[in-house]
This record gives sequence, C-alpha cells and structure tokens, in this order.
Amino acid sequence: MEHENELKEALDFISPAALTYDEWLMVGMGLKDSGLPVTVWEQWSTRDAGRYHKGECVKKWESFHGGGGSPVTASSIFQLAYSHGWSGPAGHALDWNDDISAGPGAQPEGRLVDPRWVEAHELNLPEQWDPADQLKRYLQALFEEDEYVAYVTESFMADDKRRPTRGSWSRTAKQLISELDTCGGDLGKVLGDWDPEVGAWICFNPVDGTGRKDANITAYRYALVECDNMELGKQQAIIKQLELPCAALVYSGGKSVHAIVKVDAPDYAEYRKRVDYLYAACQKNGLTIDQQNRNPSRLSRMPGIPRGDKRQILMETNIGKSCWDEWRDWLEAETDELPDTENLAADWESLPPLADPLIFGVLRKGHKMLLAGPSKAGKSFALIELCIAIAEGKPWLGQFSCAQGKVLYINLELDRASCLHRFKDVYTALGLAPDNLKNIDIWNLRGASVPMDKLAPKLIRRAQKKGYTAVILDPIYKVITGDENSADQMAKFCNQFDLVCRALDCAVIYCHHHSKGAQGGKRSMDRASGSGVFARDPDAMLDMTELVPTDAIREQLHNKAACRVIKAMLDKRGHADAYGPDDALSRHRMLTIAKEKLSLADLRAIDADVAAAEKKADGMTAWRIEGTLREFARFDPVNLWFDYPVHKPDSGLLEDLQPDSDFRTLGSRGAAKRWGDKGKVTKDKKAELDTAFEACMMDGSVTIYALAEYMDLKPRTIKTRLKDDGRFWIDGENVGRKEPGSAG
Repeated sequence: MEHENELKEALDFISPAALTYDEWLMVGMGLKDSGLPVTVWEQWSTRDAGRYHKGECVKKWESFHGGGGSPVTASSIFQLAYSHGWSGPAGHALDWNDDISAGPGAQPEGRLVDPRWVEAHELNLPEQWDPADQLKRYLQALFEEDEYVAYVTESFMADDKRRPTRGSWSRTAKQLISELDTCGGDLGKVLGDWDPEVGAWICFNPVDGTGRKDANITAYRYALVECDNMELGKQQAIIKQLELPCAALVYSGGKSVHAIVKVDAPDYAEYRKRVDYLYAACQKNGLTIDQQNRNPSRLSRMPGIPRGDKRQILMETNIGKSCWDEWRDWLEAETDELPDTENLAADWESLPPLADPLIFGVLRKGHKMLLAGPSKAGKSFALIELCIAIAEGKPWLGQFSCAQGKVLYINLELDRASCLHRFKDVYTALGLAPDNLKNIDIWNLRGASVPMDKLAPKLIRRAQKKGYTAVILDPIYKVITGDENSADQMAKFCNQFDLVCRALDCAVIYCHHHSKGAQGGKRSMDRASGSGVFARDPDAMLDMTELVPTDAIREQLHNKAACRVIKAMLDKRGHADAYGPDDALSRHRMLTIAKEKLSLADLRAIDADVAAAEKKADGMTAWRIEGTLREFARFDPVNLWFDYPVHKPDSGLLEDLQPDSDFRTLGSRGAAKRWGDKGKVTKDKKAELDTAFEACMMDGSVTIYALAEYMDLKPRTIKTRLKDDGRFWIDGENVGRKEPGSAG
C-alpha cells in the first residue's frame, strides 16, 4: 500500500477532535484512495471521544467511490498533517502533488520545535505525596483568596464513558484552603466522595459562585492545553521548549499532561483570540490540541486525587514565561524569519556588486517586472517577444537591449498547440532565425494551474538546476491567491515571486490586466487591476495604454502601405530606377510611375494588394509604454503599433497623441461612440470583429469563447454581435465566415 507508513505517522499529528466534519471525511477518503483498510480510520477516529460513534466510519467508507474531477488522495492528509506541525517522515521524497513552504532544513513559519527531534522528559512523579498539599498549592497558584472555585467529584455514564456532573461552586479558594489545612489529608471531608476509578475535575478559571458555565466565569485568566496522542515525556518536553506561561502543570493520571496556561484576557472576545493563537502555536510545534478544551469553563484534572491505579499529580507551578505578553513577544521573536539589521559603515568600503542588467535600462537579473495593459494590447505576444529577445540576445520591442540567456515561459492560458504556433509566428514576423531555441523552455499549465503559493515550490523544484535568467508567467490572474483588491493578501501573493527570484537567482516577469473603466486620467502605476500592491511591488512596471490614431494618421498608414506595394511590383519588374527616394513616399507619384511602366494586369494586382495592405493597416492598434522603475532612470514613453502578431516601433506618427478617457478627444471614432453616429459605429464594430476573428484563427478554427476573451466581452454579447453582423455562421461554440453570396 502506497504511503502506508507515512500516512500512519501523519495521522499521529492530526487530532480528529481538532477537525471539522468535512476534514474528517477527507481523511477517510484519502485513506481509502491509498488502499488502507477502514480500521485505520476507525481507530484514529476513536481519539475524538466526544463525536465518535461506532459503525459510522464503516457506513461512510462504503459511500466513498473516488473518481470525479478532483479525488482526495494521500496528499490531502499530508497537507493537513503539515498544518498541524508535522515535518514529514524521514526520507520522504516529495512528489508533484506535495506542497513545501521553505527550502531544505528550514522550519515552517511559526515553528520553533521539531517534534521528531524532541527528547522526552522523565515525569517527576513523587513516590510520597500529600494529596491535600497538592490541591492547596494548585489553588494558591491559580486563584485569589476571595474567588469562587468550581469543581466536580461525581460522574455519570454517557457513550460508554464516565463524564463529570454539574459539581460544586459555592466556596472560595480561601475557604477550601482552610478546610484542606484541617482535614488531616482526607480530601473526602472537603470535597465529598469521588469514584477512585474516575478521578475528579476542577475549573481552572474563577466563577461567580452561582454556576459553572461560561456565563459564570469572572476572569478569563487561563486556558487548557492538552494533547493525548503523544508520549507523556514528549508532551512535557514540548510544553517546556515552547516556554508556555504555565500557572500549573498537572499529570492527568491517564494519557496526557494538562498545562494551565496564563492568557490573562480582559474579556471573552479577547480570550477567544488568545486561545486561537495559543492552540495554533501548539499545533505548529507538534502538540495536537483537543479543540473541545477551548471554553473558559472547561474542566481539568484535579491534583491530589487518585485515578484508578494512578494519581492526578501537580507536577510544577509557574513555569515558562511569566505572562502572556512576554510569551507571545518571545515566541514571535524566536520564529521571526526576517533578516537581521545591518550597519552601513560595515559595508561602505566593500559594497556588494549590483546584479547585471537583463533588460538594459529597465530590469536587472533576479528582479521582478510587471507588464500591465488592457485587453487586446497583445501583452502575451509582447511577453513571447521578450522570451525570444532574451533567448537570441536581441532588442525587445525594437527599443530595449537584452542580455542573452535561458528563459522559462509558463503558459497558463493557451492550449499547447496554440502556444507553440505563437512562438513560431512571432519568430517569423520578427524576421529572426531560430538559432537559440534551446534557450527557451515552455511549461504548459492550461487546465493544470494552481494558486501561486502552491505553484512557487513546484516551480522551484523543477527549475532548480536549469540556469534560467528569467521566468515569465502569462497571465497571473490564473494563479492569484486571495482577493486581488486586498493589499494584505496581494502582498503575500507577490512575496511568492520574491521566493522564486531568490531560489532560482533569476528574474520573474508577469503580466496583469487593467482595471475596468477609463484609464486616461490615472497614473501609469495606478491602472493595473486590484490592489496598488501590484504596481508598487515589482522592481519595474511597464504599462501599456491605447492611443487612438486620428484620420490623418490612418491616411499616412494607408499611404505607406500603398507605396510599399507599388515599390515591390516595380522592383519585381525591373523598374527600381524609375523612382527616387522622394517618390517612394507618395502614393500619387508612385501610382503615376506604375501606370507608365507596368501592364494592366500588374496594375490590377497592385489594386488588390493595396486594398489588402490598407485593411491590414486598419487592423493595427497603437500603444504607448510607460515605465516606473526602481533601479533605473525613467525612460521616455515608447510608442508602438501592434501589427499582429508583433509590436513594431512607431516612426513618429503617434508622438503627439495622448491617451484620454473623454470620448470627445478621441476623434471621429470616439465621437461616434459618444454621440450616436451609427454608421461609423457599425463600421468600427465590423472592423473589430474582423480583427478579432483573424487574431483567434490560430489552429484553423475560432470559438465564441476565444472571441469573447480576445474582445473582453461576454460570450452572449459576442453571439449577438455575430448575428447582427450577418457575415458569420455559428455552430454551437464554433464560428466561421459565410461564403460570399450565402443567404444562411
């Protein structure tokens, strides 16, 4: 049976009493999936005496059929054990589905004690004892003289177990101590009779003298720490290593040591918070706490009372730290994994060298970079272009020189075929020979991605010896952990990128989308969706904003396209000497020369090619990249055209344009959208559909969902626009162009 020994060891660290009902079921499913018998689950479940019911495990076991989209496996149990203080068995080799939180030899966050290496203390149980003195010292350690003490000596049978009755609560600590001094060692005179096989109990917080419920508690002074699934000596050793501020340490006469811990809460709400903190710290350090002991009115074992052939013994008083605040400060200091402070004078004359640039003037090796922009900006294509630039040692976007190195591209969005085709298409469009394909690794995780806090350790294990200079994640919304609008949660999310940077000594580069709404009035670093942490955390942030070309700029693009077509035909027919440099800049002059030198058939071909070139030019979108840099001076904004599938530097046409959220400044297209030029709107929508259709035609087919993702619209909106357009057919999820003249 796979993982049998490891699973049994992991279960030792998990108390069923500390789990929710769903977590308890998950353990059963994981055991069954691993091939273990139901008896293992049954035996482990009996440790939760309060909720265990004979026969329930077998009944639930028979209903576990596995399969489904996400079956529960041994990994789920391992992960649960890790969260309860387990460090994993010796020699356990982590597999793909296991999770790690730190490097080799590191303690999990908040961990001070490794229970696997704790040497058990020998319990100091006296041969000769004075029962009355035991209880007297306990009362003196926990209570003020005038505080009422609740205790229970009688019990009743329930669920095959003796349980305490309501008990007594009418005497103060002073009264009880006085009676103990005069009882001659006979506790029965003070407390009444008890069942020697069962023992007796005492409430460790003072009560009001009228009852023993939570409502009767007058001071939220102590909490009970009890672990009954570990060797007694180890329990005591961990309690002492954790320096728990114990008012008293009591041997229960059974399987556990009871630590009465000072929490000194001012009220019930704070008591709950401190107990949660206390129990979490104990769990992380190997003590699987009985969660039923949380209530301030909970009973603990009364020292000085026999229990079967053993005794309930007060072992020590006032051990560990003196109070709650001192202990908590000490624990957090001891488990603080932050680096120490450094004095500048010590490093002044021998400063460490700066990391070499990866993208010159923008990003150093081992640092982080975010590329942000709206949909349709071609962010993924820009990142693929960056992969190629680093692999080949070529400039990126025609602007930024790159150091050559090995890069890992983590594809979280595209299917494998589309991703590979994109790389080839970009190489071709850039006009680069694929001389260094060995420098590009691709990790296709579409449909298999996990949150970044889970992905980071898996990534580190896989990439540890690959020598990557950069890891590129595209896009990060697929791996975001938590609420992207929460600064606290996003800070923890972004810390995962730092973990990868440090562990792999490489840059981490990722892209994210803009927030909804107009962006023109915002600073570049405030446009990314979610918390401002996204923009302020990376060492370099490049932001893409769309520019809306004027009609004059579009006309210049048409002119350039026509000139290129005519020039190519003239050159092809041997008339390169028929035009000069100035002629090649004018459509009118080039057409005049073409009519003189070329045949009618060539002119017709030119007309067709010019129309196609103009259509392609109309599909180009204009973008501006601005940088917010931590290590370098800010560069001048870079203007680009996205000419699918690559970005091309602008020759100066876009220099005077400014992004703006006001439609009135966006030229005729913006005015049409704002004030109702329906003819113009229809024309633009058709052009947008054409562009999106061509962009999504990666593997010979286009789907509703691909168009929706590309255009940042809902699928039902896409269906409506396709039907209104009339030039496309829809078959389920698939979309295609109608044949010319088709009526359907």
